[in-house]
Amino acid sequence: MENNSSEKTHKRKNVHKQNAETTEEQRSPGKFLNASERSIIDDETSVQAEHSKERDNKPKDHFRTIPALVDPIRGNVLYCILLFTLTVTSLITRLYNIENPPHVCWDETHFGKMGSWYIKRTFFFDVHPPLGKMLIGLAGYLTGYDGEFPFSKPGDEYGETRYVGMRVFCALLGAALVPLAYMSTWLLSRSLTASLIAGTLVLFDTGTLTLSRHILLDPILMFFIMAATYSLLKFLSYKDRSFSLVWWFWLSATGVFLAASIGVKFVGLFVILLAGYTTVEDLWQLLGDQKLTLAVIFKHFLARAICLIILPAVCYLFFFAIHFKVLSNSGSGDGFYSSAFQSQLIGNKLYNVSMPEYIAYGSLLTLKQRRTGGAYLHSHWHLYPEEFPPRQQQVTTYSHKDENNVWRMKQATEEPDVTGYPHLVKNGDLIRLEHITTKRNLHSHHEPAPITKRHFQVSGYGTDGMGDANDVWQIEIVGAPHGSPIQTVRSKLRLIHYHVKCALFSHDKKLPKWGWEQLEVTCNPNVKDNRVFWSVEEVIDPRLPNVSFEVYLPSLMEKFVESHAVMTQGNSGLKPREGEVTSRPWQWPIDFRGQIFSGKEFRIYLLGNPVIFWSILIIFGMYFLVIGINAVRQQRGVQRSQELREFDQRMMGAAWWFLIAWALHYLPFWPMTRVLYFHHYFPAFLYSAMFAGVVLDYVIIKLSLGVPKGLAISFYHWCVGVIVSGSSYSFYIFHPMTYGMAGPLAADENSMMHRLKWLDSWDI
Repeated sequence: MENNSSEKTHKRKNVHKQNAETTEEQRSPGKFLNASERSIIDDETSVQAEHSKERDNKPKDHFRTIPALVDPIRGNVLYCILLFTLTVTSLITRLYNIENPPHVCWDETHFGKMGSWYIKRTFFFDVHPPLGKMLIGLAGYLTGYDGEFPFSKPGDEYGETRYVGMRVFCALLGAALVPLAYMSTWLLSRSLTASLIAGTLVLFDTGTLTLSRHILLDPILMFFIMAATYSLLKFLSYKDRSFSLVWWFWLSATGVFLAASIGVKFVGLFVILLAGYTTVEDLWQLLGDQKLTLAVIFKHFLARAICLIILPAVCYLFFFAIHFKVLSNSGSGDGFYSSAFQSQLIGNKLYNVSMPEYIAYGSLLTLKQRRTGGAYLHSHWHLYPEEFPPRQQQVTTYSHKDENNVWRMKQATEEPDVTGYPHLVKNGDLIRLEHITTKRNLHSHHEPAPITKRHFQVSGYGTDGMGDANDVWQIEIVGAPHGSPIQTVRSKLRLIHYHVKCALFSHDKKLPKWGWEQLEVTCNPNVKDNRVFWSVEEVIDPRLPNVSFEVYLPSLMEKFVESHAVMTQGNSGLKPREGEVTSRPWQWPIDFRGQIFSGKEFRIYLLGNPVIFWSILIIFGMYFLVIGINAVRQQRGVQRSQELREFDQRMMGAAWWFLIAWALHYLPFWPMTRVLYFHHYFPAFLYSAMFAGVVLDYVIIKLSLGVPKGLAISFYHWCVGVIVSGSSYSFYIFHPMTYGMAGPLAADENSMMHRLKWLDSWDI
């Protein structure tokens, strides 16, 4: 019996050996999987064989290994071939016919104009940090653009203007998104398939391509976000070489790119949050490594604090230092900033100027609200509408310099002698303010304000400076003793209406078109509100001695802080332009509505590739289904090899990280009240594409485990081929939206685009 048993065992071993040799002969070199993935499926085959042996003492080889590229040299070659192919294709698609359309498209009217202002060194106001606009201006300057084109409105023909250089610059940064997505996916997943799919989805997305082909901040922003992501993952890949030169390089590069991201737009903050989350998780793992001393862990913490906090802060401040240095000439945005800020701008009335230190009765002056982004007290000939009685002259605040901002200081009961001895205005005085252009006095009464009904209306009243008792205001200087004279710029004033007992007030609420969309001015019953403070910015009075304005020059940090306060206020007050299509975050992942870039005969339409966008939505569901299946298998105690468990952990961990990155770049838009556009979604889309690449690769590998031997190779390559070819074909179908459409709109059945109007909400 023992001899028979030994003989049977020997025969079974020979059968296994023959099967193994046959399997190796049938395998051809794979194109995408790495050696660890081959080992995973080999181990899975072993586990399945053991289970089969227990059932019928006969091994099953139904689960066959998918061919893997096991030669590291050949793996590197294929990695480089795919990277080169994706990069070249990305450059071709981004640069093809880059000069078309030869007119201003959508926000090129803003960012092209701002690039021009950098070339001409003219100061302006914008809600975004300066780096992206500086780079656009630099690209234009280096390619021969002189900064003279006005960029007045979308549709303006460029003519002989050398605009192509700025478009090419943006396109090159947009082209870099594809290889960055490919390389970033590889660093987390170590899978060429996942990397190829991620790069392909970014490459063939029509929305990302459209944004990359115009003079916009979006391709610059997305480039720095992806560069920061790649640098961060590259740094983490060197964790076994801590404090080496290459380790320090990638850690420092991450910090620089984080600063550059937020230096283009404030939404760059989201990638900073991603880096912070990843860094905290990494430090927590280091803390759990008992091989490391606390001193070494502290060194890790200090290195990250220096490179990911201090270095980005210094770089970010440096961007603004360059911004202030370049924009040295007065421009249209001066009025958004304080008097002290304006005094540094060449050509501004406050630059290198001498003016009276004090204000006298009879002086001409401008009043500016003393808050971040405060505007000038303003009036004009237009009256309030009939629904806001009495129909008196409108009083508003206006952010720009204007002759209608000038008022004359008068005593409450008599007209000033503008030629006699000047009597200074003092704390506690009763005064009147006469509008120079219209000769009407600043006035208030118990009528409700047009928008803020709990406040009282402020108007211009009277004729040739003669009004009534409701023109009288008491002037208060905050923090100064009674009887102190008012100082230009320095004094913090409050104007209290003598009869109504309310304070002159303004805020960010804009009047309707009848008020020229200027800011509402009211009389606030709450005299302690922090928006009732004013200061005198300009004084004209030849009777008074002048002092130099240089004493008010702000420091770099003061300008830095004020600029951010003004930008923050401007961001919160953004409103859509008339006829402009806006959107909400729920519409973005489903590709509900695009954005018209050019409404002329030759049309450009920003829309994500619907095949790619909707496929990614399915992959989100697929991911959570996989998570659920794996949880059930684990709960049921299904045996898996160590290699397979490590594979699941690596791929699902990579997918989770990209999912977190997507959420951090998408979900914060939901509670925002400011105006939003579809293009805000595309940084998040990049992470969703990388997420999709990882999940699809994982699912294909899992499905291939169940394919009979001999078909696994074909099935695997067929799946990858369908994804790549399907993405490229969908791009071919929808590419006219990016490169330009002509003829009737898609709603017309005779239009060439009619068959592409898959949703009624698409304005193609």
